[in-house]
Amino acid sequence: MATAYGEHPSQIVHRWAPQGTDAPAPVAVLLHGGWWRDLHDARLMDPLARDLSAAGWAVWNVEYRRTGADGGGWPRTRDDVARALDLLAATAAGDERLDTSRVVSVGHSAGGHLALLAAADSPVTSVVPLAPITDLRRCAEAGLGEGAVGPFLGPDPSPELYAESSPLHRLPFGVPQLLVHGTDDQRVPVGHSRDYAAAARAAGDPVQYLEVPGADHFAVIDPARAAWRAVRERLATGWG
Repeated sequence: MATAYGEHPSQIVHRWAPQGTDAPAPVAVLLHGGWWRDLHDARLMDPLARDLSAAGWAVWNVEYRRTGADGGGWPRTRDDVARALDLLAATAAGDERLDTSRVVSVGHSAGGHLALLAAADSPVTSVVPLAPITDLRRCAEAGLGEGAVGPFLGPDPSPELYAESSPLHRLPFGVPQLLVHGTDDQRVPVGHSRDYAAAARAAGDPVQYLEVPGADHFAVIDPARAAWRAVRERLATGWG
């Protein structure tokens, strides 16, 4: 089921009902990656949505405005995610089938960046960043994502804008985080998450860091791979 949270065609949530239960279901909010570009969309997270729905989760797979012809960029893309979470809070207030004591935001790559920034002042109770983008200046200086930071932030970002838009410089977020990254990631190097985990812990955030040997950038969103199975095992034990 698709639910709009705004007037733009990309301001939409694809909702998946929990399977096999009539009890109130925990909620998984999925945020896809793709370096914020309109070449990629929420379908990237459909395999995880299907997996979590089958495990009894209510899934909100969020689309948002992206760079390119879609009208996205900073801060519009971040604000779209915040609006989707506002809709979740309003919907849950009148829907006893949603268990808002567990609202886990699962974001991959650029979606991990958005999941972290949107966690505060939202119904989110924990965040699972999968190979997330956490330091936009570092990404820009390395030319990661084929230069994706420029279209997202605009030309010649100021130091203040880099800091405002980077989870690394917005700590602490005040929610538990399960950070997962593969050692063979060629899109977002694993060192980014190592440094973010250390900084988050130093800032007082509860962070579990899981580094997956041999995993690439997309293994973390493949239900058949060990990287995602490790996340699912933790969620099944009640984490988040």
